Amino acid sequence: MSGFDVLTRGDVLDSALQARDYLVGCGVPGALAAKDPRLWGRRAVDHSRLGWLDLPFASRGLLKQVDGLVAEARYSGLDHIVLIGVGAESLAAQAIVEAHVPASVGRQDAPDRPGGELTVLDGSDTAGLAFALERLDRTLVVLASKVGVSLEGDAYRRIFAGAFRERGLSEREIASRFLVITDHGSPLHDFARQCGYRIGLTDPYLPGHFGALSAYGLVPAVLAGADAEALLDEAASLVPSLSKDEDNPGLLLGAILGGSAQQGPGGIARNKVMLREPSGPGALGAWISQLLAVGTGKRGRGVLAFEPPGVKGTFPDVHGVALNPRSAAQEDADTSVWAPLGAQFLLWEYATAVSGWLLGVNPFEPGGTSVQETEDEAAALLRKARGGPLAAEPPVYVEDGIEVHADFPWPPGADLRTVLGGLTAAVPSEGYLSVVTYLSGDFSGRYLAPSFARAAGRPVVYGPGPAYPHATGPIHKDGPGNGAFLVITGDPAPGDSLAEHPVPGRPYSLAKLQMARALAEVRALRNRGLPVLRMHLRDPVEGAGLLTEAVRAVAGVGRGT
Repeated sequence: MSGFDVLTRGDVLDSALQARDYLVGCGVPGALAAKDPRLWGRRAVDHSRLGWLDLPFASRGLLKQVDGLVAEARYSGLDHIVLIGVGAESLAAQAIVEAHVPASVGRQDAPDRPGGELTVLDGSDTAGLAFALERLDRTLVVLASKVGVSLEGDAYRRIFAGAFRERGLSEREIASRFLVITDHGSPLHDFARQCGYRIGLTDPYLPGHFGALSAYGLVPAVLAGADAEALLDEAASLVPSLSKDEDNPGLLLGAILGGSAQQGPGGIARNKVMLREPSGPGALGAWISQLLAVGTGKRGRGVLAFEPPGVKGTFPDVHGVALNPRSAAQEDADTSVWAPLGAQFLLWEYATAVSGWLLGVNPFEPGGTSVQETEDEAAALLRKARGGPLAAEPPVYVEDGIEVHADFPWPPGADLRTVLGGLTAAVPSEGYLSVVTYLSGDFSGRYLAPSFARAAGRPVVYGPGPAYPHATGPIHKDGPGNGAFLVITGDPAPGDSLAEHPVPGRPYSLAKLQMARALAEVRALRNRGLPVLRMHLRDPVEGAGLLTEAVRAVAGVGRGT
């Protein structure tokens, strides 16, 4: 696919055209093309925060630097790239590899393209870690963060360093197996320099959620064999249209998002977007979700994105967006967006900036303090526990090995269905339910979303912790504030030795770290007055089945029937 287009229809079209005319009248396209920060107030946004507009061209120099690193890695037999990153830093690289590696690696017409594979470790599961440790002799570890080392990043780094050491590698050889991508002058920059790691530096003023075409997205993907030059060509092909008042797909998409999210007739704001991809939910949709969450989730406003399994029926505050549909005529989405991946990145970044302007928020802020607060709280819980158990409230109710943790007692005689029914009833009439799983295994909120959507009669978002709340936290905590939350934790699955294995040099295991993250997330939500329920599965395999059955039973009598 080489072209790009945005088509919309229905009520969304009316609000989008009005918003686009307003944007043009205010000179927004020209000001963005000139990277004029005064769009958001004289002192609100620095000129350098708009540097993402130049990345389709500026990042070409980066690729020349990376070529040497790729050649060296392949010469050393390192073709398995482990990317350690929680949130935005890993989603773009995943999307690039999904779109570009299968089409480029091993082709007869591109024999010089070095093959490789990418494993992302974001703290959500130990399966990826086990997979990587089995390929240790082929592994290069990339640690990506705009700030310091996250709790998960520290744990994984220690585990890999220890594993390399057990293989007999010297400290110098171990250091050569790590590549750090971070901002110039960040705490991680200093740490990596002290450890002797390879370092790739980025612009500290570039917003992390606008960095898909920067080193954060490109370097891990190129090391894994992606054709990033083609990706930048795709993005560059979009640039000329972004300065126009007419035939500007980025402006139209931003007008659709921002115009719909403002209150329309009847006082309803269509501030929820259902993203549909042809092959099902993928990394591109996840990346768009975090971009919108961080870029617009501020000051009680924001655009929430979710996937088709989380909705049953139609809602006046939801509009659908199809990404690269095979045919607009076959889609029931309000809006269809066609573009190759590189152009999709730039298109959605531009649209997020425009929609943020319409909503009156600064889209380039990193998302308040909600993410750092949760990280700090998890670290404090681990320090307080030392080598003992984490401090947590006792369950108010237990059924078949499923603990219910809440800050209020349940009535006598209540069962699991009553608990879940109470949770769905707590979803506001214009809100949503969020299901976050902190489990080592393949059980996901995806399995619960359709039944919960039917029971609650509202959209359901879901994802694994800590990656999902880290990536989308601002929309939940600083946005409209109309979510209800289910946090699912569990004991390590039988046979999962990695979950229980102590992190080298730390008084906790990966399972304990994961639990600390979950408890910190629950506290952060409760501190904001949001309804939240935690369920802990003493047996994660059996408990997942029982919980799924209970949610289906609630859906059978839910208000969505």
